[in-house]
Amino acid sequence: MSKQEPLSRQISEVNFLQANGFRFNVQRAPKVGFFGNAINVPGMTLGVAEQMTYLKGVSRPGEVLEFNDLTLRFLIDENLSNYLEIQKWMRGIGFPESLQQIYDFQDEGLNNDMGDLDLYSDGTLTILNGINKPLFSIDFESMFPIALSDIDFDATVTDAEYLTADVTFRYLIYNFKPFECC
Repeated sequence: MSKQEPLSRQISEVNFLQANGFRFNVQRAPKVGFFGNAINVPGMTLGVAEQMTYLKGVSRPGEVLEFNDLTLRFLIDENLSNYLEIQKWMRGIGFPESLQQIYDFQDEGLNNDMGDLDLYSDGTLTILNGINKPLFSIDFESMFPIALSDIDFDATVTDAEYLTADVTFRYLIYNFKPFECC
């Protein structure tokens, strides 16, 4: 073992991640990602198995990893096009009023080589450094919206206040990837 090895464990990066340094893109809903102004990197939970002994139970790492939901807050444009983008997606995979709704939804979707219903979309969260250069991306696979918040109008507001909405996604998995530069 080299004496240099403990030095390589020393903290060398002293810059902190900034909360406003991100971009988000959902392939199926590009207008929502463009106006995104808050997002979370979902946490995860590893299940625990209890191994019983004659004295007490001993916790052991489980096998199932559960991912929290991804939530994006976005500014709503005055034509509601980004809000309706998500609403149409949810209506298309949920309980449509007519078969034409699901057909229209499928026609507007991404190309699907397998001929399956196109219910999902991939998304990418790009994390930026202090000078807005990409550091790494987080790729979300097979996303679909599960919740879309209300739009709350309020006639008593005196200052210009821009409306936002929250959309919550479920996904198969996400992975961190370093950004390849130049």
